[in-house]
Amino acid sequence: MTTSTPVGRLRLIPMRPRDPEEPGRTASTLELFFDLVFVVAVSIAAAQLHHELTENHIAHGVISYLMVFFAIWWAWMNFTWFATSFATDDWLYRVLTILQMGGVLVVAAGIEPVFAEQDFTISIIGYVVMRVAMIAQWLRASRASAETRRVTQFYAGGIAIAQVLWVSLLFLPHDVAKVAFVLFVAFEMAVPVVAERRGNQTTPWHPHHITERYGLFTLILLGESLLASANAIIEAVHEHEELPPLIAVSALTLIVTAALWWIYFWPPHHHAITSFASSLRYGYVHYFVFAAAGAFSAGVEVEIDVITHHSKLSEVAASFAVTVPIAIFVLGIWWIALRKNADRVVNLVVPLGAVLVLLDPVIPVPFAITAVLMAAIVAVLVVRPPKTVGAGA
Repeated sequence: MTTSTPVGRLRLIPMRPRDPEEPGRTASTLELFFDLVFVVAVSIAAAQLHHELTENHIAHGVISYLMVFFAIWWAWMNFTWFATSFATDDWLYRVLTILQMGGVLVVAAGIEPVFAEQDFTISIIGYVVMRVAMIAQWLRASRASAETRRVTQFYAGGIAIAQVLWVSLLFLPHDVAKVAFVLFVAFEMAVPVVAERRGNQTTPWHPHHITERYGLFTLILLGESLLASANAIIEAVHEHEELPPLIAVSALTLIVTAALWWIYFWPPHHHAITSFASSLRYGYVHYFVFAAAGAFSAGVEVEIDVITHHSKLSEVAASFAVTVPIAIFVLGIWWIALRKNADRVVNLVVPLGAVLVLLDPVIPVPFAITAVLMAAIVAVLVVRPPKTVGAGA
């Protein structure tokens, strides 16, 4: 955290832009605390997706999941990029961050109504609470530094307009609301693009700090998959007749999750955000990476339900619930972080392996090919280190 000394009666630290080359910059304990509420939100979203898939409500479940995951991802990402640019460690910054955490918990509480009834009321209330707190952070940053005043004020104004739009969503007819949702998402995502490109002011970011934050959130999501692996063992204890396939699912889930971790952290991510365009690509493509990681855990739970005869899905459809998220995760990381640090062999093996993963549903053994392919990708990464560092992962 910044070492500035609090000043004035309110004991506040001026919220000036952070040095993008600050040595030793790492995630703060407040940022790690902030991430904890997202464990709750992601877990609930994955559980609801699992339920919808198991009931064979595939389209409804996937669309609902992608919608609620946008709120989770966008709120986390906006705070993360703001923090890398302007974080302080005074009481007001902490209080506003904790207020955002409260909003995340409200969003989490509203996830089930979104899936069950397409009722966004609770989630939108929580989302607006998060975003209003974020507006206050941007306005505070605008007062502390003339060099970033216009860009920070634009962020505050853009986010404020977006929240009015989200509240209006509650009063629109259902069919109109679906279209409006897409338009409002586009508006939200356009705010940073326009803010950073207008005029000659931009917000600074610390490459090592920001990519560390993304890596930490990835670990949270992969943790959901490890929980699914443990659940397979728990089910095996009670389902003696299905013991071998359940143990196999547990072991294969661990192998695949470990491979996803290995692939994600193989390249030096800070080299992926050397310009505004690359940082935008890195940040936005992570929506698909994060959503896929969360969906993978739901897919494993669906696979368990099929084995224990508690699912309306076919075995093939259940396998796709596992393999599609894996393929999206691997292709996403290859595109934004891995390919520029890899040689031709790695750049062939990784995307090809991700595509071949989708063949798994055609065989009777639960995602066995996937585990083999993922292990093969890791083996290639071990013997062919990133070009930029000259050392293994």
